[in-house]
Amino acid sequence: MQPASSPVLPMISPSPPLPLDEELHIMVRPLLPGTAAREARGVVRGELEREGIPPDAVSDAETVVAELAGNLELHGAPPYEMRVLRLGRIPAWCEVVDSDPDLGEIPRILARLGAPGPPDLLTESGRGLLLAHALTAGHCRAYRTRTVSRDTPAKAVAFSLPTAAGPRVLCPPLLDFGRRLLRFA
Repeated sequence: MQPASSPVLPMISPSPPLPLDEELHIMVRPLLPGTAAREARGVVRGELEREGIPPDAVSDAETVVAELAGNLELHGAPPYEMRVLRLGRIPAWCEVVDSDPDLGEIPRILARLGAPGPPDLLTESGRGLLLAHALTAGHCRAYRTRTVSRDTPAKAVAFSLPTAAGPRVLCPPLLDFGRRLLRFA
């Protein structure tokens, strides 16, 4: 009988190993309808500026989170949440979450963006995901999760945040692992 192996999470590009000796902290922030993009930009800007991230990288992350938060309001269901996962003190992963667990076309669009060849810039949907994919070097994902505020099924569209060291960490959905470390903002 062979020993059971651990599941392997697919990664689309090499990344530094997850620093398992670091604590995982998750900051959760409710996003209000009508102001979700503005609120999310402010949170990301504050988190990254505190870490000394270069202004161009902060601006790119703000653009990504604003696009994703705008998509929440167009295509998702409230309540909306934003989560920033920190490995130790370093903000590493950002999720925008809505209460509709249906991923719809998001995984197909992200897969198409990761495929070889130029993306279809004339498509009717997915332009925000195209921008997110481009500005994060493909380090974005969509997956089912649960809301923290109501503990109901939800979906997250997430991306890796730039770090002062340069490389981005590809975090798997770690919310269940880190639920006990949540900090509400």
